[in-house]
Amino acid sequence: MFSRIRDDIRSVFDRDPAARSSLEVFFCYPGLHAVWFHRLAHWCWTRECYFLGRLTSHLSRFLTGIEIHPGAKIGKRFFIDHGMGVVIGETAEIGDDVTLYHGVTLGGVTWDKVKRHPTLEDKVVIGSGAKVLGPFTVGKGAKIGSNSVVVKEVPPNATVVGIPGKVVMAQEAAKEGRPDLEHGKLPDPSATAIACLFDQVRSLEQKYEALQKEHDELKQRLAGQ
Repeated sequence: MFSRIRDDIRSVFDRDPAARSSLEVFFCYPGLHAVWFHRLAHWCWTRECYFLGRLTSHLSRFLTGIEIHPGAKIGKRFFIDHGMGVVIGETAEIGDDVTLYHGVTLGGVTWDKVKRHPTLEDKVVIGSGAKVLGPFTVGKGAKIGSNSVVVKEVPPNATVVGIPGKVVMAQEAAKEGRPDLEHGKLPDPSATAIACLFDQVRSLEQKYEALQKEHDELKQRLAGQ
């Protein structure tokens, strides 16, 4: 248990440059506290102490602002940074070294008692405000941009942005070490499409002007005859 807590604290230093000391991380990181509460709640849940599991989860939500259902399965070194508003549903499954930012939702799209929440494989990074909705898999090393809404499978090492989420980098080289925080450098497919339309309009305008010029010259020659 203590070795796992040490791993959790080290993972904060690896992924948050604001961390100054182990004491600060231990007492002042609600994302870490939410994970620790979840382990206790999940332990109760798997032993069919459902009420105690939900009560522990509810207490965690009250203290941290992070809601993790006790039925969710979470791997090692899971890190929630600035976690206020994070919601993780009952059948969600999260691998090792996953990073979530504030306002992320791992939600379901059905009321049926089946697998209805996403599965995040190892080293997935999800930006602030993103919503991942449905019982599909987000592949290992994938990145989801801030405020994206993802409703279908994401390939490994891909980057997804937009509403609904679109894959803008189908296969990016996997990087070892710290996750990439530069969400502002992610491509914008909507802006790219609009820029292409503007380019086409400019090209058509230039062709029209050339044709108009040829027409005027021809008209002048005919008038001169």
